[in-house]
Amino acid sequence: MAKLSRYNIFISIVAAIGAYSYGFGSSVFATSIGQPGFFNYFKLEGINYSAPSIDSAILGALNALFYFGLATGSLIQAWAVDIIGRKLSFAISALVSLIGSALVTGSVAVPMIIVVRMLQGVGLGMLLFLVPLYITEIAPPQHRGLLTGLTTVFFSLGYSVCAFISVGTYFAQSPTVQWRLPLGLSCLGPLVLLLATPYLVESPRYLALVGRNNEALAVLKKIHHDPTDNDNTFAEAEYIQIVRQIEFDKGLDTGILSMVKKPSWRRRCLLAFFIQFSSQSTGVLLLVNYITIIFSNLGMTGVMPLLLYAIMTVTNQVALFIGMFTVDKIGRRTLFLIGFPLLAVCLLVEGILQWKYLDSTNKSGLYACVVFIYLFFFIFCLCIDVTSFIWVSEIFPTAIRSKGVSIGFFAYFTGALTYTTPGALIIKNLQYNMFYLYAGLCVVSTAVVYFFVPETKKIPVEEIGALFGDVVVVHLTADGQGIVEEEKGVVLTHAEFADKNES
Repeated sequence: MAKLSRYNIFISIVAAIGAYSYGFGSSVFATSIGQPGFFNYFKLEGINYSAPSIDSAILGALNALFYFGLATGSLIQAWAVDIIGRKLSFAISALVSLIGSALVTGSVAVPMIIVVRMLQGVGLGMLLFLVPLYITEIAPPQHRGLLTGLTTVFFSLGYSVCAFISVGTYFAQSPTVQWRLPLGLSCLGPLVLLLATPYLVESPRYLALVGRNNEALAVLKKIHHDPTDNDNTFAEAEYIQIVRQIEFDKGLDTGILSMVKKPSWRRRCLLAFFIQFSSQSTGVLLLVNYITIIFSNLGMTGVMPLLLYAIMTVTNQVALFIGMFTVDKIGRRTLFLIGFPLLAVCLLVEGILQWKYLDSTNKSGLYACVVFIYLFFFIFCLCIDVTSFIWVSEIFPTAIRSKGVSIGFFAYFTGALTYTTPGALIIKNLQYNMFYLYAGLCVVSTAVVYFFVPETKKIPVEEIGALFGDVVVVHLTADGQGIVEEEKGVVLTHAEFADKNES
């Protein structure tokens, strides 16, 4: 199999800056509502379980329109990446994110921040959609999980950086600096990515999709270069597989209706929607968006909610690193089947603990509530977060990958919208009962994964279709350096194949 080249790692990291931008831009609101200066500036009230009157509608609108923007951005990108390419899409997405982040930073009134945060969401949704799709298309099969896992590692890094910056700004003498400085720093990620975009290569699978086969081969040789393989055997074998499979798939109807009518494609669309929606059905984004308020209601005061959140982002980062380096060994399906049941247990115990200690002064009980929230996020990051983005990005054929992945991301952001829009009211009215709800949904997700989700680790993306009943035109040999059918005299040699495509 192809070795993982330094250049392949480099361009994957550059692309993952888009995920960092999403992580920082998404979490900056969660830290803003932990700053006293934010509420004072916009004349809002805080949120706690017993408050008779709160500005939950305003805070809900801020979250809701942001996630609406994210969902809209993912749908726009589904068509853009196949029209203008992956590389140019990165530049445009970074620019939109930069403009949106700058406008959020300069917001002076509640209506303004609500509207421009939606624009910021559009740009960040376009970026997050593109990162795993692009890395999936440039990664060798045996390292695809590792590289695509950079998506969640980097957006978690954005969460961590934002959290610790917010701990520091909490002590700023200016109440406005407390929350506006982190908002301003959300411009940094998109700006760096915009400047770094020229260092990216175009996706070889996109080049093959639009008939630029010679360029596709050149890119494959560049990203999979191995000094011990002077003949570029892996790159040439992968090139044949990619082009032959795309030629076959393009002969099919690749419209939206066909994705619904064709059973194997419909199954993938439904499972992509399910996997990403089920990740939100754990309650993870509701918890993370209101985590500082939840910690406050558990008796943490002053800077402690922000500090606990910042420390939690570090433990989450550790979990994501473990998941990124093990997902190609343990497998996607296995991690799902470990993660969802364990999350159900954590949520059930958290609900019981909050039922027992929420309104008490029992410090041990309240600390136990915090510990199980930490454990919940650790398990989610290790088993679900890394894995869901990888699985959804790799199961579709190139001819419909952008549309298929957009369905998964639309589900991801729709789930976020579903659970975060009423988040403030859920926290106020359901209190600890919300944990029982999410525990039950995790049990349902476990059952669906067990019966319907196949394992995809280490399988070339062109061959994953066989798991769903599609025709695979060309299979790579076990070492990835040849074609199985070629050895049987079925497929043309590379030289003959290249001549045929140029004629």
